[in-house]
Parts: sequence; structure tokens; C-alpha cells
Amino acid sequence: MDEEISIGVPEPILGSLPEDDEAAATDMRQAVGGLEAQLNEAIAEADDEAAAASVVADAVERLEDQLERYDEFVPELRAWGQSPVYAIAWRNLQADLVLQLQEHDWLAGHVDRERHRRLVEDGIRFGGR
Repeated sequence: MDEEISIGVPEPILGSLPEDDEAAATDMRQAVGGLEAQLNEAIAEADDEAAAASVVADAVERLEDQLERYDEFVPELRAWGQSPVYAIAWRNLQADLVLQLQEHDWLAGHVDRERHRRLVEDGIRFGGR
């Protein structure tokens, strides 16, 4: 396929990090760059937009799982008297990446259909037991 996706770390998320910690911003940029490269490679190898959508749907599900994990860290860190600033930033990044992936018009409808198909398939599988 000829299509590519482009994602990045939004400035407001980078701005929410402590000013003296460039390592966290670098880690975020590297993680997003790696994800973008993996997705573009998989999309390039896909036979059609539906196959590409399956790959992106997998990524969206992983991002949502990570978002939930980081979100669970926030009250735990607060309970231990530690700052949740990094957990909040990474949580917000996961949410923003999901939105960025959904903004690619050529892929959005296919990803929605793939995710709905998976929900129905899971519902049938779990309901039949």
C-alpha cells in the first residue's frame, strides 16, 4: 500500500513534564517514532486497507490497554506520596495517539469496522459459553 501514517508527541504533553527532565521527552519521542515505523512497515506490507486496519486496530487496543495501566498508577502513586506527573503524561500520550490514529481518513472507517467486528466476535464467543 502507498499510504502512511504520521503520529507524534503533542507539545502540551511534553510541556507537562518537568523542565529539568529531557530524558522523559526523549523516551516519548523514541517510543512514538518506533510505533510509527512499525505501523508504517506493517501497512506497507498489507494487501489492502482492511488488512492495514487490522494492524492499526491491534495498535489502538494496545494503546488503550497501556492507557488504563498508566491511569491505574496515578492514585497508587498519590497514595504513596509520589508525584504521578509521568504516569499522567504517558496516559495522556496513549489517549492522544489513539486519536491521532483515528484521524487518518483513509484508515478510520476500516479501523472502526475492524474494532466493531472484534467486539461482536468476542461477544458471541463469550456469550456462547
